[in-house]
Amino acid sequence: MNKRSILEVKKLKTSFFTDDGEIPAVDGIDLCVKEGEILGIVGESGCGKSVTSLSIMGLLPKGIGKIVGGEIWFKGENIVNASEKRMKEIRGNEIAMIFQEPMTSLNPLFTIGNQMMEAILIHNKMSKKEARDRAIEMLKLVGLPRAEEIMKEYPHQLSGGMRQRVMIAMAMVCNPSVLIADEPTTALDVTIQAQILHLMKELNQKFGTAIMMITHDLGVVAEMCQRVVVMYSGKIVEEGDVKTIFRDPKHPYTIGLIRSVPDIREKKARLYSIPGNVPKPGSIKQGCRFAARCEHAFDQCLKENPDLYEVNEFGHRVRCFLHQKGENTTNERTVITS
Repeated sequence: MNKRSILEVKKLKTSFFTDDGEIPAVDGIDLCVKEGEILGIVGESGCGKSVTSLSIMGLLPKGIGKIVGGEIWFKGENIVNASEKRMKEIRGNEIAMIFQEPMTSLNPLFTIGNQMMEAILIHNKMSKKEARDRAIEMLKLVGLPRAEEIMKEYPHQLSGGMRQRVMIAMAMVCNPSVLIADEPTTALDVTIQAQILHLMKELNQKFGTAIMMITHDLGVVAEMCQRVVVMYSGKIVEEGDVKTIFRDPKHPYTIGLIRSVPDIREKKARLYSIPGNVPKPGSIKQGCRFAARCEHAFDQCLKENPDLYEVNEFGHRVRCFLHQKGENTTNERTVITS
């Protein structure tokens, strides 16, 4: 049975306005998050992943960042031009977000209990005692010991892993329909990373919360996600279900990302890396944005920007002229099994 889309982004364009002019950070992307699924958004730093999430949440820096085109549909409502009052009703209640570094999101001047109860009371009609009980219940649910004591403590008194669990508890306390996780484990050590990812998967299965997982770590995508969207320089270059993308990647950029992952079964003197760097946003005016780094590029790639071409009927799409022409770019395919 096909799940329906709960969040749809259509032709989204987001730009930043600086002294040097308009800089496009996200350039006409389409994606959807389905009910109860975990969708991975992957790509190098600067490709537009976090800007996409901030656009959805209405948290772009005022006066600098702006959605200049497209639509964001949430439960049948286009929230691109929603009022700040309406966004406050949605934000934290129906769509919640976990940030990469909890110390920049938690207020150092207030206790954990104050901050959790505030999030509950803003969106729910309940007494302070009920809000306190709900906050303690949520802290216990995310595996934090001595939840009552933690309610009285300040963020600096907790470890990084504990702060991240608090952030997840705050994000889930109002039972949102969609949870956006922006690099939620980057600042944590490997053991705590695994615990946090396991926790998020458990919450997804228990509450049916859809998760949009933003990451540069393909291991996280393989472990957590059902579908994956690969972004490069503000555009989606490939999307499909995780098993298909990992076993049969089509875009040269996706192939390069997968080849870059170390394989413990092989001993290599040097790890593979994609040559060159991600272009500065707005610097490429024509042609495929990956062409300068692509070993398969030809004349058309330098002059025209390819569309997203359907590879099969199961939603696998790729932005590459080689697949418009039906040619095969995956003769050096790398296979990763989760």
